[in-house]
Amino acid sequence: MVFECVMEVRDYECDLADGVNNSVYMNYLEHARHSLLKRGGIDFAALARQKIGLVIARAEVDFTRSLMSGDQFVVRTLVKRQSKLRYEFHQTIYRLPDEQVMVKAVITGVPINAEGRPRMPAELEPLILALCEA
Repeated sequence: MVFECVMEVRDYECDLADGVNNSVYMNYLEHARHSLLKRGGIDFAALARQKIGLVIARAEVDFTRSLMSGDQFVVRTLVKRQSKLRYEFHQTIYRLPDEQVMVKAVITGVPINAEGRPRMPAELEPLILALCEA
């Protein structure tokens, strides 16, 4: 299942070269992941209040082109189970309408408990599995 999140570049997200600053792409990717989780019944903020964290263990990002102010784009996300506790979010940012690839990323997420140890709450596992590639 591929999840799509459409957004638009805002002026203040660009650096002196008029392109989107590299750090901003991480925000785009995170927003798309949180939107995907929410659509799957997983409320990131509610989990945090319960001392359950969904954290990034690894981020691999390839920047191929730069978005510019006013560009519309879509972040497409595919979730794959890597192990009992690790999930990979394969994400690609495409400029619209030409579908030019701007960024490709693989973000590895892990659930942690209040002590910071990897732990998958029983109620969370089926929700995450439902988001995974079949």
